[in-house]
Amino acid sequence: MDMNKIVLIDDDEDSLNNLSLSLKSEGYDVIAVTSGKEGLDAVERASPSIVLTDLNMPEMGGIDVLKRVKISNTDAEVIVMTGHGDMEAAVKALRYGASDFINKPVSDEVLKLALKRAKEKLVTRERFRAYTSDLENMCHMAIGEVKRKSDFQDKLITSSNDGIVATDENGRIIIFNPEAEAIFGIPRIDVVRKLDFRQLFPPQIADVFGRMFSAGRRMGDVDWQDVMIPRKDGDDVPARFYCTLLFDGEETIGSVGFFQDLREIRRLQQELVKSERLAAIGQTVARLAHYIKNILAGLKGATYVVNIGLDKNDIDKLKTGWQMVERNVGRISYLVADLLAYSKEREPEFRNCFPNDIAEDVCELLDGMAMENRIKVERDFDPSIKDVSMDPDMAHRILLNLVSNAVDACIFDLDETKRHKVSVGTHRENDNIIRFSVLDNGTGMSEEVKNKIFSAFFSTKGGRGTGLGLLVVQKLVQEQKGSIEIVSELGKGSTFIVRLPYKQVE
Repeated sequence: MDMNKIVLIDDDEDSLNNLSLSLKSEGYDVIAVTSGKEGLDAVERASPSIVLTDLNMPEMGGIDVLKRVKISNTDAEVIVMTGHGDMEAAVKALRYGASDFINKPVSDEVLKLALKRAKEKLVTRERFRAYTSDLENMCHMAIGEVKRKSDFQDKLITSSNDGIVATDENGRIIIFNPEAEAIFGIPRIDVVRKLDFRQLFPPQIADVFGRMFSAGRRMGDVDWQDVMIPRKDGDDVPARFYCTLLFDGEETIGSVGFFQDLREIRRLQQELVKSERLAAIGQTVARLAHYIKNILAGLKGATYVVNIGLDKNDIDKLKTGWQMVERNVGRISYLVADLLAYSKEREPEFRNCFPNDIAEDVCELLDGMAMENRIKVERDFDPSIKDVSMDPDMAHRILLNLVSNAVDACIFDLDETKRHKVSVGTHRENDNIIRFSVLDNGTGMSEEVKNKIFSAFFSTKGGRGTGLGLLVVQKLVQEQKGSIEIVSELGKGSTFIVRLPYKQVE
């Protein structure tokens, strides 16, 4: 198996040339093409171990390339490249069997890490085939040969980087290697010939093994799946597992499962996300500088109006100037709060609070600006919601950004026939969920804009916006393990629905 042969597909010739040169400098045999069709032809001719493809290409996109490669060359590992923020397409690619995804522009360090993981999967697949073949052959050998092979297999299994759990034909565990001990948090002496798979595995994995034993050869192998393995010490271990039955002719003689510990990979992924967030902040300095320049211009104009009012003892001009000062100070406060919220990791701090009071406070903060622009802020709070335990600061920040955006959507709407309004609602749902909703009948969004609103620093407000608001909302919702839903139609308005978990009050 030649793991240094790579087919590289990218319609951007500059990116293609740069990646090709980088890979060749690392010793890879690279076949570089500029379209999905050429890429499939190259895969058919060269049978590479690794395919590196861009997702967004004309005529045939990366998803179609991925599907075709997985049909024609199932052993090939496919790494997809996607633009920053296009997480939905990347997740879709993973569901279709992609080995990994990396953001463009591709850094050498991230590319090396992705290629390393792809090679590890190729090696693991070959190792799995060798394991399965060896385990089945053991059942056909003479006692002396079995003993010799058994000793060899024991050393191989013991030294494996994967957790290996094998059972007999009744599901009783007979092999439990050291890596499996590390993943499950249980010593081998408490497992082997004392537990069956139903007692050891979490329900998701036990169900797979149960269906395999029931179906026999009719079911076939179970491909790699990502699971969470709960341990007695309270930690959940992210892992990937693969399992198959072992046969003697048509008779089932046992099963084997392979488990890969993903804790280190997840840690590296989190570090990568953190570094990308910091890099994105660095890349937007110019945009923020322009936004701050606009604020300073507003403050300068405000001080000019105040000075005129002082010189002429004009109270009206003083009031007007001071209102301008307050508005621009508010813009600075929002900017600083959003930057801090986006750049810092923060665990939710659950405290007793009243969700309706949080929503009311946000409405009161924006009532003045709304009334100045003839916008009505309506309240629709669920009276059954009493005090709960959640993070009130995060919830307040989320609502403040959403309601502020809704008011802006009405201000920017050119349809003068509308009676603009913003409706803020709360509702208690099952499974300890509070639903916050923000509706407006302002400008609305096209499908293209909806697909970009969570992209890094994307804004429809021109010089008045930073693009940070919805990024902060998305980050805070994710940190609280909540969800956000958007419904919008151009010219008719938008609805944002945020669901946040809560605990019972202490």
